[in-house]
Amino acid sequence: MKSDIQNRVEYTLIPAVLSVLVIWLAFWLEKRLVTDFTPYGIYPRSIDGAIGILTSPLIHSGISHLWSNTVPVAVLTWLLFTFYPARVCYRVLFLGWFLSGLFTWMVARQAYHIGASGMVYTLASFIFFKGIGMYKYRHIVASLIVVFFYGSLVWYVLPVDPGISWEGHLCGAIAGLLMSVFIKIPKSAQHSIKSVVENPLSHDERWFLMQFDKNGNFSPLPVEELHKLDEEE
Repeated sequence: MKSDIQNRVEYTLIPAVLSVLVIWLAFWLEKRLVTDFTPYGIYPRSIDGAIGILTSPLIHSGISHLWSNTVPVAVLTWLLFTFYPARVCYRVLFLGWFLSGLFTWMVARQAYHIGASGMVYTLASFIFFKGIGMYKYRHIVASLIVVFFYGSLVWYVLPVDPGISWEGHLCGAIAGLLMSVFIKIPKSAQHSIKSVVENPLSHDERWFLMQFDKNGNFSPLPVEELHKLDEEE
């Protein structure tokens, strides 16, 4: 039988590792075939360039470009799966991938737009805005983590460098914001901070206390149990 720690690692880290593995595998394949995948990126308002809506996050111009996206993709995917139910996470990943690419294809300047940075902005934007909007302690913590580590990302939604697809960044951020509005978390998980005034022991306080055993030792619940608690509330 798997331990709580094993369950937690599998639930949160495996999606993050797989996300990174996919973009590295695409880069390895490009080098293995001795070719250039750039023409498979997004070329705005071109029928042929529309294929990039699906493929552009997998394509990188070089190892430095790839590495600059690797860590934030891993960290933000991990944050997403740590603080939100799996069904929400997968919707954010797949819908965000499509919307950020589609918006870029619709409005960006006519050049090839490649790289996973659009998804980085999508994830950062969703986690930040959804956490602030839900008024839940745990999700606000996720928002603050995004601000602390990736607050500087905001500068790159502006045309500060002609070699950077700032339009892709901006479109990713917009996609994340829209999803934070329209993707609903179960109502049972939307317990407001204001309820502390009305209830002697709020949902979040009970959640916190359940992380300790009867002797007061820290013994975190499996992630699956935490989400069940949200749904039962």
